[in-house]
Amino acid sequence: MTTITTSAFYERSSRALGDLRKQAESLQGSIGTGQRLLRGSDDPVGAAQLRALSREDRFSEISAAAGARVSSDLALTDSALSDFAAYVTRVKELAVQAASDTLTTSQRAGIGVEMKEIYGELIRLANSRDSAGHALFGGEATGEAYTLDAAGLPVYAGTAQAGELALGEGQTVLRGVTGPEFLNFNGPAGATNLFTLVRDLGLAMQGGSADPAQSARDALGALDSGLESITTAQTVIGGRMNWIDLVSERRTQRSEQRTEQQADIGGADLATTVTALQEIMTVLEASQAAFTRLAGLSLFAMLR
Repeated sequence: MTTITTSAFYERSSRALGDLRKQAESLQGSIGTGQRLLRGSDDPVGAAQLRALSREDRFSEISAAAGARVSSDLALTDSALSDFAAYVTRVKELAVQAASDTLTTSQRAGIGVEMKEIYGELIRLANSRDSAGHALFGGEATGEAYTLDAAGLPVYAGTAQAGELALGEGQTVLRGVTGPEFLNFNGPAGATNLFTLVRDLGLAMQGGSADPAQSARDALGALDSGLESITTAQTVIGGRMNWIDLVSERRTQRSEQRTEQQADIGGADLATTVTALQEIMTVLEASQAAFTRLAGLSLFAMLR
């Protein structure tokens, strides 16, 4: 005959009821969070898979932030290149006017003044800043992309290449172009740069050339080459922006796949979980009622 002491009875009953309450709390937590795994001990393998997926999510967020930054820088670059193209187009219009033999000296001088102003704007534009406040066309330089020498001519002070940013999954992209990549080019007369071309043309219109009309005509071909160099840079920037969009789209698809995996591994089926909770609550209520009745029994109660 097995004898169960009062203390053992209470201890076993309390432990059984406690286990049922823990199960009920776990199921309630799953319903509230939508997650089946609230602790790593619930499913060690599944928990490890969820941690790996969570790390991928964090890396993806970092890559997305980098992609947003480089997209912003490339958009700024594209806008600045459009401004460069507009200025060169205007200089070409002025050069066409100045090439006419019917213009007076004062009229050409007025054209020279506008070209001088455009020259200053080109230098200002070349020293534009990116989203981090660094030189937009200075590669990885933090200061000005161009500084002025003793003669007042702009000199490139940046690095040889624009900074490279990681987009995730082993993909990288250059965040822009350096000034020399599009401001230096080969014209009909050989190598030149946009600053020298516009400055010299402006000076020629203001009396720096014995034949300013011919100087204007000679500059037209170089201006076309300069505009082509800028357009080529815009094409490169546009291609990089498209590449970032493609990588971003792939990142979004991967994120959706991870979300589905996380739901499959750790997600709780609401209907099944609610049913399980109802069953546990029924058992718990019945167990509590049985414990109360048994705890109230005594030898004297049986003798009455």
